[in-house]
Amino acid sequence: MKVLTLKRWLITIISLTFLLIITIIFSSFQGSADITLRDAIGMVSNPLSQNWHDTEALILLKVRLPRILLGCVVGGALAISGVVLQALLRNPLADPYVLGVSSGSALGAIVAILLGLGINIAGLPSVPLFGFLGGLLTILFVYHISKIHRKISIQTMLLVGVVTAAILGAIIMFITSVADPQKVHGLVFWLMGSLSSQEYPMLLIVSLYVLIGIFVLLYHSRSLNLLALGEESATQLGLEMERTKKIAFIGASLITGAAVSVSGLIGFVGILIPHIMRMIFGSDHRLLLPVAGLSGSIFLVLADTLARTLLAPTEIPVGVITAICGGPFFIYILHKKRKSVFL
Repeated sequence: MKVLTLKRWLITIISLTFLLIITIIFSSFQGSADITLRDAIGMVSNPLSQNWHDTEALILLKVRLPRILLGCVVGGALAISGVVLQALLRNPLADPYVLGVSSGSALGAIVAILLGLGINIAGLPSVPLFGFLGGLLTILFVYHISKIHRKISIQTMLLVGVVTAAILGAIIMFITSVADPQKVHGLVFWLMGSLSSQEYPMLLIVSLYVLIGIFVLLYHSRSLNLLALGEESATQLGLEMERTKKIAFIGASLITGAAVSVSGLIGFVGILIPHIMRMIFGSDHRLLLPVAGLSGSIFLVLADTLARTLLAPTEIPVGVITAICGGPFFIYILHKKRKSVFL
């Protein structure tokens, strides 16, 4: 395992950041509407031009760019949440959905959709706000039940999260089965994951929540390194176990809830990306967290680009693309790893 130096950290982060920028530029010019890089340069170089009011400018700035930036935020949040939960539960197969937070966010958003709450609350759409509230209530419930004698039990948290996710999933299926058929199509499409229909104000709010959570988790990356060793070893090394578990759980859950509230259920980002990045860059969370965040953003932006261009003008839910791409690849990795154990 390579020793993490500042030079290695900077080179890795700068390289992935550059790759993310290239991905954003590439995805911006992919779609059913033909917009070239030359058109965009012309609009930027002459901001007072009438070109800014053309259809191409509206598509680029009002439709594609917001969803691409949202893909960066959601992909990074899900990947980092997956890294943290895998360290917290000491299980490489853990992902942001294992504790039921995503199901809680989905249920909250579904309630807002079915009740027809198209209103704005404090200038923000009600559906993402209800989704975030649903995730927050789920966090509080799982956290409260998991405490035994004022200490968080990892095993209890995992069981409570799995059961809570199952119950909330059953409620979602029941609501879908009895809902107005005119609303079911949009509901199912949202549940399969979508990055569309989000404007810049909502993107800004979600980004602030996610960035605050990510910075808190990055600050505790050394503690996560100790946490991954096991509770007994971490305690002997001077780690405040309960405080670290609380921060890791709440931080990962909040950024997951914020992401799911605007994107729906997008699977495999939080389990596939951390696993691959750990294989490539090692398990030092000082590097693994930012690397997973940047890689998750790149992966989800490319997946969304494929979702909206593969059958254009028809759009495929991005959750379908991440499952189709991520599932077989993850099975291949597990199969290859298992073969190497027996050789």
